[in-house]
Amino acid sequence: MPTADKHHRRRRRRRRRRAATMSKSNWFRLSSFQIFDLMFNQRNIHELTCLFTIVVILTCQCLADDGYEMDDFLKREHSLTKPYQGVGFSSSSHWDLMGNAIITTEHVRLTPDLQSRQGAVWSRVPCYLRDWELQVHFKIHGQGKKNLNGDGMALWYTKERMQTGPVFGNMNLFTGLGVFLDTYPTENNNHEKKYNPSTQRVFPYVSGMVGNGTLAYEHDRDGQSTELGGCTALVRNIPHDTFLLIRYTKNRLTIQIDVDGKQQWRDCLDLPGVRLPQGYFFGASSVTGDLSDNHDLISMKLYQLTVERPQEVEELTVPSVDNFEQLNKVEVQEEGMSGVQLFFTIVFSIIRIVLLGVVVVVMYGRWKENSPKRFY
Repeated sequence: MPTADKHHRRRRRRRRRRAATMSKSNWFRLSSFQIFDLMFNQRNIHELTCLFTIVVILTCQCLADDGYEMDDFLKREHSLTKPYQGVGFSSSSHWDLMGNAIITTEHVRLTPDLQSRQGAVWSRVPCYLRDWELQVHFKIHGQGKKNLNGDGMALWYTKERMQTGPVFGNMNLFTGLGVFLDTYPTENNNHEKKYNPSTQRVFPYVSGMVGNGTLAYEHDRDGQSTELGGCTALVRNIPHDTFLLIRYTKNRLTIQIDVDGKQQWRDCLDLPGVRLPQGYFFGASSVTGDLSDNHDLISMKLYQLTVERPQEVEELTVPSVDNFEQLNKVEVQEEGMSGVQLFFTIVFSIIRIVLLGVVVVVMYGRWKENSPKRFY
């Protein structure tokens, strides 16, 4: 009997231990379920879904703008930024200086506020990007009063580089794109201007031009006959930063400015059908004449734009603009005759006239012989 009691006591202890173990397991199961239900009940799942949707939308808006995306990294080989190490001096630099341009810790000064100066900075590396965006930080300032300052500065994407000339310090008859920040109204000071006041523009004025190597920029008319479009931009002696943006994507040229201190881009030019070849050079130039200003280039930052393109892309050799007759028109000039050619032309013309006269006389004589005679 004692053995049986001992056996029953053992069985009761085992039951109590099993019951305690089961209750503890059930408590853990219950606690896990409560925690899971707290975190992932229907209301919280809805809130998490909304939050995820908002994050996705904001991310897409940041990455996409009119069908293009901007890569995060800067194309440093085509960008000019502080501290301008080795620019114009080191063989490892991607940029060259020319003319009166100098480097300071704060900017590249293309021209000082002195008369008859010109300077430029040019990239050494050709750009083979199909779609790109150039953001330019600049400053134009000086001692001259309004309309007593000049002449302005230009930004370039051209086949030629390191050339001097009358177009804001660069050559005329260039091949590629020029964007001009013109601060002096040359045409407004011509006597002929008063007969055509409708073409007056408010300066400073930003404009764009595409050249094919034969199209000339008319300085006396401020480039009006060849410009693709433009806008007024009060960029001189401004207390805040001034910026200009040039975007080229899918054969579309867009120019925007931020000169009002509002950190907002404002449209200046938007033109489709612009065709620019690859392999050209970026640059900036400036010139002063009897009037002057400081023309400072603070930075030029180039970004690659990622856009969807067809597999077959046309290869361009000459810049062009659709439906722009003056740029696409090919003028054929007839060559003048040399002195020898003129002499022989006159001689042969005289011989032909003499031969024609002889033939007429002979034929008239035969006609007289064969005609019937009358007797009276």
